[in-house]
Amino acid sequence: MGKTETKSRTGEGVSPVSEVKSAVTGFMSDFKDFKDDIHQRLHKQEERLTMLDRKSQTFARPALAVETDFEAPHKKAFNAYLRSGEDDGLRGLEFDAKSMSTAVNSDGGYLVDPQTSDTVKSVLNTTASIRAIANVVNVEATSYDVLIDSTDVGAGWADETSASSETGTPTIERITIPLHELSALPKASQRLLDDSAFDIEGWLAGRIADKFARAEAAAFVTGDGIDKPTGFLTHPDVADASWSWGQIGYVATGVDGAFAGGDALIDLVYALGAEYRANASFVMNSKTAGAVRKLKDNDGRFLWSDGLAAGEPARLLGYPVLIAEDMPDIASGANAIAFGDFASGYTVAERPDLRVLRDPFSAKPHVLFYATKRIGGDVSDFAAIKVLKFSVV
Repeated sequence: MGKTETKSRTGEGVSPVSEVKSAVTGFMSDFKDFKDDIHQRLHKQEERLTMLDRKSQTFARPALAVETDFEAPHKKAFNAYLRSGEDDGLRGLEFDAKSMSTAVNSDGGYLVDPQTSDTVKSVLNTTASIRAIANVVNVEATSYDVLIDSTDVGAGWADETSASSETGTPTIERITIPLHELSALPKASQRLLDDSAFDIEGWLAGRIADKFARAEAAAFVTGDGIDKPTGFLTHPDVADASWSWGQIGYVATGVDGAFAGGDALIDLVYALGAEYRANASFVMNSKTAGAVRKLKDNDGRFLWSDGLAAGEPARLLGYPVLIAEDMPDIASGANAIAFGDFASGYTVAERPDLRVLRDPFSAKPHVLFYATKRIGGDVSDFAAIKVLKFSVV
């Protein structure tokens, strides 16, 4: 009875092998359809990428961010103002927030474009002037204050049981350096300005720099402080043994109007405090330098030595020498040589802007360019500068 039932069930159904074969055939068919679909999708994607690539090559997109030459609008407008007096471009820059430099009303002139201004500044920095070794600061106000602690804080020894006594307090010196107006007035013919080959900005920068450099170099040495900087030689001088704040200490050569030998220069060097000697320099004019070059020590060796490398300054007793033509010549009682740390001892304060006002009427047929800047200078540390006086005592 059981065997008959088993045979009938097997014959009625589908065999397992047939079911597996049918399933595999269906899977392969579905996989082929899936594969064809993927190929179609990839083909369409490649076509889209090719079209996008062709469009990007044909019509280049603008860059999202590019380097902007902010000086170009001001430079172009300023050049037009110098040549023809046309100031509409400069006036328009007053309302352009993106411009690095703005114009000033025509009553006070217009700001020089940054490139020309940097040219003038670089020329001033390379001239033989106290500026080259002094402390130069940019200010926006009409004066600059220097605070100097000219005294030491008191100190003392103490043990665990003794009472500590009150020590002295330092004294703060305030030195105010007012800014004065320095001007130059170069001129050029209108015909020359109309010539596009003429480099008006380069010419103007050179003339202004030459005038400014000579004027300020003299003021930093001998200026009286009236509408100009105060020179370091203007302050009262006193024998270094009697020196006090507000005075310039001097060392005498021992001979009136001449050297007694090289010992006076050595005395001058060591009259300066050790904290200043590391950054100190000699300052003298060319005539004095010629006399100093002839000085020898007891062994017959020259005190002066030229720089070993190109561009290296000459050295006197191991210290650099700045040739400043505004220093006095060797004469009776003259302070012809200075020695000091001028970065600590003398401060030059100036406004960074330079203005030019065009005047086509006062000197026809020429055009005048009235250039102005504000600058001041004065001794900021009287202990940092010493001078050599050509006198007996």
